[in-house]
Amino acid sequence: MGPKGDSFEKAQGGEPVSVPFQPPSHIDRPPVRISVAEGYRLWSQTYDLEPNPLLTLEFRTLSHKLEGLSGKIFLDVGCGTGRWMVEAVSRRARTIGLDLCREMLLVAAGKSHLTDRLVQADIQCLPLRAEIADMVMCSFCLGYIRPVDQVLAELCRVTRHGGTVLVSDFHPGAHQAGWRRSFRSGSDVFEIESYCHTADQLVDAGRMAGMRLKQVLEPGLGEPERHIMRGAGKMDLLEQVSGIPAVLIIEWQRG
Repeated sequence: MGPKGDSFEKAQGGEPVSVPFQPPSHIDRPPVRISVAEGYRLWSQTYDLEPNPLLTLEFRTLSHKLEGLSGKIFLDVGCGTGRWMVEAVSRRARTIGLDLCREMLLVAAGKSHLTDRLVQADIQCLPLRAEIADMVMCSFCLGYIRPVDQVLAELCRVTRHGGTVLVSDFHPGAHQAGWRRSFRSGSDVFEIESYCHTADQLVDAGRMAGMRLKQVLEPGLGEPERHIMRGAGKMDLLEQVSGIPAVLIIEWQRG
């Protein structure tokens, strides 16, 4: 199942994507650890309803990379509720989104112009022909997979020669500082099982896959995220965490 050539097929499900912001000192009681599949099934109910400072930070850091996509194919691997797909469509890109979590994809399918562009698929075995995309995005997914070599090989395979691969993930420095991939549902806090990959590990895996490194970015939360922190009642926390790299972003070009 999945796009054949440049066509788009409708999906029937979804896969895991993003990350929240729950430093341990602000969790009322120990979080409940759950699997990636169960975590995103549950989180899909509120994922788009609660502002997330990490996603805001990632977007303001990366959105300019989508300039010049008009008429080109943008592939969102681990698309979740389709937030990057919406941006790509607004730039007149031909967009395909893949995810393993059915519930997240159902949310994405409710958004304008996304319904027939979604495919339920495993990120480690993409049902796409080689060299289909001009740009491939993989946002906050790699931390759920170990090892990452096969995933990066797939991202490279489906990218055209000279095309761009953009990967973002929870920064290992944030993990070391005690931040976790967690979200609140009702009165409970859930922590999604994950792995920590260093920048060097990802860069090496990308090189082995056949990609040329263009840029590594390590942005931290700042003034643009203040309103989100204020809304969450965590104004005092922003000053404490502003010096910690929050998101790891790597840009490659397929050779």
